[in-house]
Amino acid sequence: MDTPSQAPAADRGAPPASDALLVFTDAAVAKVRSFVDGLAEAKDKHLRIFVQGGGCSGFEYGFTFDERKDTDLVIAQDGIEVLLDSFSRPYLEGCEVDYQESLMGSGFSVKNPNAAGTCGCGHSFST
Repeated sequence: MDTPSQAPAADRGAPPASDALLVFTDAAVAKVRSFVDGLAEAKDKHLRIFVQGGGCSGFEYGFTFDERKDTDLVIAQDGIEVLLDSFSRPYLEGCEVDYQESLMGSGFSVKNPNAAGTCGCGHSFST
């Protein structure tokens, strides 16, 4: 897997960040590509990962396809671009995003070294 990189500052309008800010597994990259290629709502958009208040542990992760904003940090990895807003960035630094399929369901999962605790479903966390 290639090391994630960021788009040049002139291309994204946001301050530079560490190359290891957010890492996607090969499975997650492949799923994002399949969404971009197969979903009309993802056409000409990028995956946005965000954190918001809620869930059983205080914060929850969100995933959506969105247009780039001037204030977004853009993480580029293996041909995909992921958008982060300034609120979510500190909560997502150092995270690994994976995509899993099992009999229990399928979806993105986040391994978050910043989380002090997580709920049983793995979709929310506390700091």
